[in-house]
Amino acid sequence: MVPHRAPGRVTRRLTLDSPGPAWLGSAPGFQNRFRNVRERVTIRELARLSGVSVGTVSRALNGYSDVSPETRERIMQLARALEYTPTAAARMLVTQRSHVIGVFLETGEGHPDLQHPFFHEVLVGIKHCLGERGFDLLLFASEQPGNGFGPHSYEKRCRHHNVDGAVLMGVDPEDEETRRLVRSTLPCVGVDVALHGPSTGYVISDNRTGILAAMRHLHELGHRRIAHVTGLVETRPGAERLRAYRDALRELGLGYRDEYVAYGDFYVESGRAAAARLLALDEPPTAIVAASDLMVLGVLRAAAEAGVSVPGDLSVVGFDDIQLAGHLHPPLTTVRQDKAGLGRAAGEALVACIEGADAPAVTTLPVELIVRESTAPPPAGG
Repeated sequence: MVPHRAPGRVTRRLTLDSPGPAWLGSAPGFQNRFRNVRERVTIRELARLSGVSVGTVSRALNGYSDVSPETRERIMQLARALEYTPTAAARMLVTQRSHVIGVFLETGEGHPDLQHPFFHEVLVGIKHCLGERGFDLLLFASEQPGNGFGPHSYEKRCRHHNVDGAVLMGVDPEDEETRRLVRSTLPCVGVDVALHGPSTGYVISDNRTGILAAMRHLHELGHRRIAHVTGLVETRPGAERLRAYRDALRELGLGYRDEYVAYGDFYVESGRAAAARLLALDEPPTAIVAASDLMVLGVLRAAAEAGVSVPGDLSVVGFDDIQLAGHLHPPLTTVRQDKAGLGRAAGEALVACIEGADAPAVTTLPVELIVRESTAPPPAGG
């Protein structure tokens, strides 16, 4: 029987005639044992073929200085020729680390968390930062896990997979499972989640400054009836942005109106429902500040359904500056937060915790108001 091969795939066979060090083919049993390099090569086999102890091979591969240059080069050539890869367990025995970081991402039932553009860009920043430092990422399932754990447990999953640390996004810091993980000695860093524990920190954007800038911009354009579509107020960003909206009203000398606060959840449909209610008021707002760009998509749809022109009748400001923001019609005025920067900062703080340094308890990243075409002076009489 001819073994099946995937189209275009070449199985490399290492023979006595293959390029490599001249001494390689003389090792006993080499031709038979390692004819197909897809078989796993162990450190014991490397030691036998190179004529040294397992300890010497380990020290050579890990860069110790007590191995002669000639021996190190012979071992490294053999390892390259046989495509030797140490097992994770063996690597952990030497380094006392798995070089794996766990990521917990929760956004609530019914929300497509992996499709949210904010989380995409944060994950890219985490990946780049930790990847440069030799770590892999393990994204934990939000649903009930297997492994016989029963009810989910952040700490048990981290211990089961021997992760060196964890990044948490969207989780409830007051949830018992979160608290149990944070109380452990495992390094943990939150993104937009305030974590307080023996080996923790968190990173967040300057939400207050962003909302204040948006409100001042609208006030300078002449708006006095400014509404706010909140994010989840149970989250740190949602609560901070709502608080900043209220503070801005006081700073600008505008009265607070309960009916001008509509509660959302950072996602499109909540933005649409909130804007529909606001636009149906007897005295509708002339401007809306939404706590996320994704909710602005819903606001724009509700405005179109109500026959309201943006920005002619209604000015709209978002928060995030997702990649789509500049391509909307009209292009969106929004508060830009450095989403990839949040990921990088989380990764750097986590590595500092893993290495035993005192990582900052909180890292706050600056934001910037990006003015585009979704804001304009209010209509006459507005």
